[in-house]
Amino acid sequence: MNGSQQPVIDFLSDPASHGLPGAALERIETHCSIVFLVADRACKLKRAIRFASLDYTTVERRRAACEAELRLNTRAAPELYQAVRAITASAGGLEFDGAGPALDHVVVMRRFDQADLFEHMAEAGRLTPQLMRDLGETIARFHAAAPVTWDFGGADGIRRMLADNDRELAFAGAALDGAPFATLSRRAHDTLDRVADLLDTRQSDGHVRRCHGDLRLANICLYGNRPTLFDCIEFADDIGCIDVLYDLAFLLMDLHLRGRDDLGNIVFNAWLDRTRETDGLRALPLFLSARAATRSYALAAASHRRGDPEEARALLARARRHVEAAMDFLDARPPVLVMLGGSDDRARVETAARLAARVPPAPGARVLRAGAAGEAVWREALAVLLAGVPVLLEGRFGDSDERNATVALPPGIRLLPFWLGDPPPGLDPRIWQAAEAGPDGLAAMADAAADAARCGASSVGCGHAAQPGPEAIR
Repeated sequence: MNGSQQPVIDFLSDPASHGLPGAALERIETHCSIVFLVADRACKLKRAIRFASLDYTTVERRRAACEAELRLNTRAAPELYQAVRAITASAGGLEFDGAGPALDHVVVMRRFDQADLFEHMAEAGRLTPQLMRDLGETIARFHAAAPVTWDFGGADGIRRMLADNDRELAFAGAALDGAPFATLSRRAHDTLDRVADLLDTRQSDGHVRRCHGDLRLANICLYGNRPTLFDCIEFADDIGCIDVLYDLAFLLMDLHLRGRDDLGNIVFNAWLDRTRETDGLRALPLFLSARAATRSYALAAASHRRGDPEEARALLARARRHVEAAMDFLDARPPVLVMLGGSDDRARVETAARLAARVPPAPGARVLRAGAAGEAVWREALAVLLAGVPVLLEGRFGDSDERNATVALPPGIRLLPFWLGDPPPGLDPRIWQAAEAGPDGLAAMADAAADAARCGASSVGCGHAAQPGPEAIR
């Protein structure tokens, strides 16, 4: 860090500078910023540093970055972000917004309890299903309101991002000794080639927008009892102007690596319920893999800044797990269609919600409900399945004739039809398998889904061209 910032740091470290002499002041340091917390206020100072993607080395650059941060973050968190203030020099010392020359600038925010950061809430077990549904809807609304950007994204944008990952992972290679970087790079680029036309179409259709860019649990908080997105990318348009599904993928990846696909699946479905972005799902494995790779080298770099050897080793272990996940996300799996029938609506809906997260691959199955709009639901289910994403279709499934109606599914889609509770008269045992609600029944269904995805064949309906079709899901 540039030593010329030390007088500013000393000024901001003094509670009296904030008009609160004697008050407790906390300081949080990241690789890009120092945040000073006093009373109900947070002042964020950008470090005088330069990386490949950002340059904060001059007062003017830091001022511009502060103004961009305020402008971009008030979209999602207007209650948190308040102002940009200058730290100026005068004959009596430093002061806020004085008549003298500006030595630096800070973003002024309302302070929130660090325990309400979603990262800490996850560790404390405070992230509830309803809160995650609210988060998925919040992100969907944010994406819908975000301005379309035509000069970024598409296949070329992802190709540049993969090149950045290759370069950074090569640099981190010594710390992550033995990680399969070359294999990961080849597989990622091969996957990109297969979805390049899709990415370009999504770009031309307006799905590349001025997004958050760093959408993970560490940048989401509970404020005013609502999920609030903050600290978006302000320093690089090519990182912030991305496909909306690529933006969401960071959060889904983060939850997966924390072992919380149960929460990730809720966010995923809540977001899809609002956006209906099924056309982009074929690119989701690449997006998840790229996010995991990006996070891996960030963790490796952070390990070098830790003075505590134990903390450094823990960060490196996390970095390696992210590389492994980046590989796993690219594994091809046959799409699985789980059909969950039953007359007990509450038991069926609750079981479906729990089962969906356990249908591989992460973030789990798209949950759809059979009902009056049978044909529309069936079309959406097929679109999701053909994109390679599993589907869990739950419902009462009509009368006996409709329940046992059949249609040929596209090749490669594996079917797992389960019936919860007592089977109704006329239920065809060649199609439906009896299942139970509760932990044991859930585990058995999850194991069957995992086997179908892993082995490419299901234990139910395998080899049958005739499967439940549109009539069955009314």
